[in-house]
Amino acid sequence: MSTSFTSKLLGGNLVLRIAIGLVLGLALARLNPEWAKAVGVLGQFFVKSLRAIAPILIFCIVLSTIANKEVGSDSKIKPILVLYLVGTFVAALTAVILSFIFPTKLTLVAAAENIAPPEGIGEVIKSVAFNLVDNPLQALANGNFIGILVWAIGLGLTLRHASPSTKTFLADFSEAVSGVVKFAIALAPIGIFGLVAETFAISGFEAFRGYARLLGVLLGAMAIVAFILNPLLVYLKIRKNPFPLTFICLRESGVTAFFTRSSAANIPVNMGLSKRLGLREEIYSLAIPLGANINMAGAAITVSVLTLAAAYTQGIVPDFSTALLLSVVASICACGASGVAGGSLLLIPLACSLFNIPNDVAAQVIGVGFIIGVIQDSAETALNSSTDVLFTAAVSIAEDQKAA
Repeated sequence: MSTSFTSKLLGGNLVLRIAIGLVLGLALARLNPEWAKAVGVLGQFFVKSLRAIAPILIFCIVLSTIANKEVGSDSKIKPILVLYLVGTFVAALTAVILSFIFPTKLTLVAAAENIAPPEGIGEVIKSVAFNLVDNPLQALANGNFIGILVWAIGLGLTLRHASPSTKTFLADFSEAVSGVVKFAIALAPIGIFGLVAETFAISGFEAFRGYARLLGVLLGAMAIVAFILNPLLVYLKIRKNPFPLTFICLRESGVTAFFTRSSAANIPVNMGLSKRLGLREEIYSLAIPLGANINMAGAAITVSVLTLAAAYTQGIVPDFSTALLLSVVASICACGASGVAGGSLLLIPLACSLFNIPNDVAAQVIGVGFIIGVIQDSAETALNSSTDVLFTAAVSIAEDQKAA
């Protein structure tokens, strides 16, 4: 009986269950605000679990990914790797610019008080430098995400030459942590029910404005990347009209990914599309799986927009140089995003640490991300997956042009 219950809990349609939790939370807030405030404890429990999971998730995934990367395996894939990284950074920068044009404030259950915002890029760099050398155990315990990231990268690089059994252990441990994350995210509908009920019971339905504006900025940034910037990058690579190829990739890869909400699950679709397009197999057989793991333009947009929304909500107005640094951090975060649906949201606390935003506030923003994730996560995955095959096609076509 317990196995069947767990299977149903983890294997059901997460989008549908989150939507049900959202509707029930709104209904309870409307019908009985006192009860709605009482069930807010469910949302607080969910937020606290996200705060606890995020540090160990980032540490394990980054460490395992780097340690298990084969030395010297990039010789044939460097052009596509460069395109993936440039595309992800451009997406993050686009999100930052759009967030500056349309600043968004969110309604949180309890905003933090007495936050000392950084006075400029100098203070941010100084803070980052001190966080870099933090004790790894303290970094994990205190949620110092910059320190966590540095220790994970450093240990990962040194463990690339470790024995196969050590690498297997790291991969298995990372998978185990991801399993715990999947279980926590499977409970998201209950958490969303509590968060929505309490938020709307306290703040009223004005909170919808912030959510709608946030979603609009996210989708707007993704549309700009998909229909303007990605085609521009492809044109610079192949020097011919990029739009026919762009629309094919969006139609045959993006639509499927929108509904599956998993870049990994869309790999067979992209492999089949690459074959039908006549691309070089030695390129797409490596580039498509690689892109499903590190080509995360949509995730970079999500991290950037929600982090700046958290900053604006706390009364912090960052200067552009600090926001530019955020673009770099968001790009790095996105490349380490897990394969869990909505996993990029768990990277938000790392980016929020640039602005001295407490992890409690960052965790509440993650909760907001799950509320709008019914649409946001699907659009994010569609952009990520369609870009995988688009950039792979651009590099393959460019190689054919050189050989001709």
